[in-house]
Amino acid sequence: MPTIRAEPYEFNLEPKSAALLIIDMQRDFLEPGGFGEMLGNDVSQLRGAIEPNRRLLAAWRAAGLFALHTREGHRADLSDLQPAKKIRGRSKTAIGDPGPMGRILVRGEAGHDIIPELYPAPGEPVIDKPGKGAFYATDLEAILKHRGIKQLVVTGVTTEVCVNTTVREANDRGFDCFVPADCVGSYFPEFQEMGLKMIKAQGGIFGWVGQGSDVIEAIKAG
Repeated sequence: MPTIRAEPYEFNLEPKSAALLIIDMQRDFLEPGGFGEMLGNDVSQLRGAIEPNRRLLAAWRAAGLFALHTREGHRADLSDLQPAKKIRGRSKTAIGDPGPMGRILVRGEAGHDIIPELYPAPGEPVIDKPGKGAFYATDLEAILKHRGIKQLVVTGVTTEVCVNTTVREANDRGFDCFVPADCVGSYFPEFQEMGLKMIKAQGGIFGWVGQGSDVIEAIKAG
């Protein structure tokens, strides 16, 4: 059982019962000219997580381990979009409206899809979620239990929102979560820092925090 350096203490990885869960690495959030940038965000803050994720995903695949991806978005008719979510922020441009890469956060639009650098391989499930957490209104839990998954290595964006929400949901469902700090990102550096602190606080109340490079070494050693 490979041991990984982590906070608040070492994490014992069980590769055959672990899954890599990559959260919302979507074009509209990470690419220049996308919805995230249109809202005034600095997408370079998120793009720094692309290469660490690419290396981790490549090593995970090479070891024959199970990986999944999520995308936040909604049906074309917006029937799964809560009215409160659509109006929150009071922006002139809302979910479902035309954006730089098609209708914003609508499934099937170019901006909704995952960036080419981390595009899912055949056999890697893609979880389309209408909320922040990957377990809400999805079949993620059923897929994980069917595969006998007990541990999740959770990466992606954004640290304080969809990553944190998913880790908390997973914790309540009995999954152990390891979050590589170099493989998650936020538009706001202070939220990145605090989002990671929340996960590892109080003896790892929601999970462990470490580095993707150490996960790669553990996989190779295992």
